[in-house]
Amino acid sequence: MSGRQHRETELARQIRAKGLAVGRGTAQIAEEIHDTCSPQFGTTRIKSHRLAHGIALADVIEQVRALFDRDGKPVPGIGETLLSAYESGLKRPGPEYLHYLCSVYRVEPVALGYEGPCICGNPHRTLAAARGEFREERPSITHGAHLVVQHPFAPGPPHVSAHDEDENVLRTSLLKILQGQDVTLNGPLLGAVENIRRRMDETFVSATVSPAMLDQWEEATRGFGRQYLNTPPLRLLCDVLLEFSAVRKALERRQPIDLQERLCRMAAQLAGLGGMIMINLGDHRLARSFFRTGRTAADETGDRALRAWVTAREALVPLYLGDPREALNLAKKSRDLAGQTPCPAQAMAPVVEARALAMLSTSGRKDTIEQAKRALARARQAFQMMPPNDKEDSTFGYTERQLYFHQGDALVKLGQALEADIALTQALNRYQPSEWLDPMLIRFDQAKCKLLEGDVDEAITIGVGLLRTLEQHYRADIVMRRANELGRSVAEKDPTHPLLGLYNELLKNPIASSPARSPEPGHQTDGQSMATYREG
Repeated sequence: MSGRQHRETELARQIRAKGLAVGRGTAQIAEEIHDTCSPQFGTTRIKSHRLAHGIALADVIEQVRALFDRDGKPVPGIGETLLSAYESGLKRPGPEYLHYLCSVYRVEPVALGYEGPCICGNPHRTLAAARGEFREERPSITHGAHLVVQHPFAPGPPHVSAHDEDENVLRTSLLKILQGQDVTLNGPLLGAVENIRRRMDETFVSATVSPAMLDQWEEATRGFGRQYLNTPPLRLLCDVLLEFSAVRKALERRQPIDLQERLCRMAAQLAGLGGMIMINLGDHRLARSFFRTGRTAADETGDRALRAWVTAREALVPLYLGDPREALNLAKKSRDLAGQTPCPAQAMAPVVEARALAMLSTSGRKDTIEQAKRALARARQAFQMMPPNDKEDSTFGYTERQLYFHQGDALVKLGQALEADIALTQALNRYQPSEWLDPMLIRFDQAKCKLLEGDVDEAITIGVGLLRTLEQHYRADIVMRRANELGRSVAEKDPTHPLLGLYNELLKNPIASSPARSPEPGHQTDGQSMATYREG
């Protein structure tokens, strides 16, 4: 413990002893510790409560773990480093950890220095109030020269920053999703997403973030990448943007060069992931904005491979918007950025080229087909040269199953049904049952293969089975585009097909869900849902 920390702890110990001697509750003592120690040591409200209880970081961690165990939840990843980051103001607790910290200290989030209600919606202070641990009035926050007096049961400080309001919108949306409520990408939510992204743009200009803290953030970023294929897009977006916001706060303060570079790398990856999610949700304008932010952050790192990855991912926006020429240009730009560096973009970029060329082909022109197949051959060659770790990462790297999937998608667009079906089957066999997004798109591509072969019955049977598994949370725009495209193709082939009416009804109205798994390779889908995997 440093001399400064020792003096802070000693002063807090004295205040606590005197408070207990005259019958004050821990909430009152915490207020007094904050009022006295904050001007000298920068003591935060959340730290004041731990000092008021007279316990160490390890004691708080054990209490949080005990509460998780009581509620039947897995052991949480919270440790002393993370709690210390909360107490120093470098990071804000997520909704779940904040709930349990409020439970430990028996206070509301505002008492710990955080605006907004707790995710549980229940008062943590009921027990504390019954024990007389609240004063009638307590000083809250000083604005300029005026001291604002706040009643202890007031919902929060009178002034909430625009930044906190945006975070609260995301937290509220996340709470509703966790409770199983339908959440749409409405105006306030879109505004909060865009505001957080814009602030990152404005940040690239102080307390130092510790390497241990960065380790945890990097692991969280990798975790979001792993969740990409098995978590509903809007749920994942809320989680990603809250972490993105925490990284932005750290970037506001100048850091040592090595830490600054790691923060910029995380910002680029989280921005790129945000863009990928916005593609899935169908907001291509915001997707492009996220990728632009990702490019800005990647430029700060000087990492060609990272810059190439962001650009290759961005190329998917015009690809899905139906602008293959722009997708082709961005793919070539990504390939140029990657240069001779073995990296995911070296394989991803030529695959995007092949898919764009397939969209540009007319009536199966032989020259275009050969050009696209040459691009796919370059992708396979580049994949062999990639570092092993990148071959295992489906979000920030590029996996063999993705290569087969995208190869199959390009071949479907080229009208090469037999080759496409082989590639798609090879891809599907490599996915786990809990991964829903890519397997769902692959199965729609397989249905299109059946159409190309003239088997309308099998194509629409596959489509009906898929829609029966697809509950509302998973009806991402990228999936529904494939579903609608299949429906139109079937209608063109056989407008009176007996299953077409059912298919169109399922497009409009998802079946009420019951827990299930996503379709497995080689099996017909059933009427169950993917709710089992909602938590990733």
